[in-house]
Amino acid sequence: MNRFITIALCLAAVGTAGAQKANVDQANKLAGKPNELSNARNLIKQAMENPETANDARTYFVAGKIEFDAFDKATTAKMINPDDPTAKPAVMADELMNGYKYFLKALPLDSVPNEKGQVKPKYSKDILNKITGHANDFFTAGANYFNEKMYYPQAYEAFMVYGDLPASGMMGKASALIPQEQIGTAYFNAGLSAYSGNDVEKSAEAFKKARNAGYDQKEAYIYEIACWQTIAQKDEARTKEAQDHIMDVAKAGNDKFGIEEPIFINNMINSLVVDNKIDEALNQLNSVIAANPDNANLLGLRGYVYDRADNDDASEADYRKAADMANVDFETLKNASKKIFRVGTKKWDSIEGTSAEAAQARKDVKANYFDVAKSIAEKAEGMNPGDSDLQTLMESINYVLETYFNN
Repeated sequence: MNRFITIALCLAAVGTAGAQKANVDQANKLAGKPNELSNARNLIKQAMENPETANDARTYFVAGKIEFDAFDKATTAKMINPDDPTAKPAVMADELMNGYKYFLKALPLDSVPNEKGQVKPKYSKDILNKITGHANDFFTAGANYFNEKMYYPQAYEAFMVYGDLPASGMMGKASALIPQEQIGTAYFNAGLSAYSGNDVEKSAEAFKKARNAGYDQKEAYIYEIACWQTIAQKDEARTKEAQDHIMDVAKAGNDKFGIEEPIFINNMINSLVVDNKIDEALNQLNSVIAANPDNANLLGLRGYVYDRADNDDASEADYRKAADMANVDFETLKNASKKIFRVGTKKWDSIEGTSAEAAQARKDVKANYFDVAKSIAEKAEGMNPGDSDLQTLMESINYVLETYFNN
């Protein structure tokens, strides 16, 4: 009796395995038939969920083939009728990306040694040819996802696949056909997509890949810095890590774009200041200022460093000089006004008594500090009248002038 039960169980197991392999065979036959797409997917899904075929390379090869064939059929339909319901951009992007992911599962399974220890791939060559033939479609898929506001992970993943393909080894010599410029653009778009999806770390990684791939627009550098600034703000424990990354990106940006893009040297110097490397920051700035003495941003930046070093005299002198320059920018003006107002407040607070000398000292503070701070702030307002920080500063200055000097 036990013998017959054992035989029956074995036959049942064989029957189940045979049924799942039949499902794979049937799904393979239905691939490429738009009217049978749903049936093909259901059959292959059953095979992927069954232990007997879940680790079979052919299962995932057929699954990938179903999706790629559906994508190809939709591409043809779109050429004939752009409004064909089977050719919706996001749907086609799903087919492409799902097929790619299935193929990636099939590749390692296709290289598993057989019982003799031999590796004899059956599907890998076909898989790599299919992926290579659709390489440019991944960029289009990313763009279609992005246009549909499916930023993350959909658009991000598609752009990353396109960018990573040439270096993956999957394309062989065909990788040379992918323009390097387009690779950088794909990574940049991936960075934008991840940022839109609030994954700033993935965004930072993508922007780094973009600039390392030769993306030559400053935004890749600026946005990568912004990502690390966000990470530092969210997680204080990662401040040092973030500052190190910011310094690396800022150096690269400064090397590429120079002081014409002040955001990079600003972040370099700020990173040094945050690390309490004041002398190093000043040495670097003094060298750059010596070569560019008429650059208001650099003088304002050194004024900031002196301020952090509690050297009010040197900071004030740099800010005053910068504020008078024709090429002064808004932030330098705002910071100059703040500094002069703060120094003026300190001087005012230090004046005691009601003597004639004290009265004259107060008039000097008004003329040389409060009035000057207001004039500089008004100049800044002309550049950016909607800045809330500047408005708060001007309210403070006006309060002092109206309260302390109301006669």
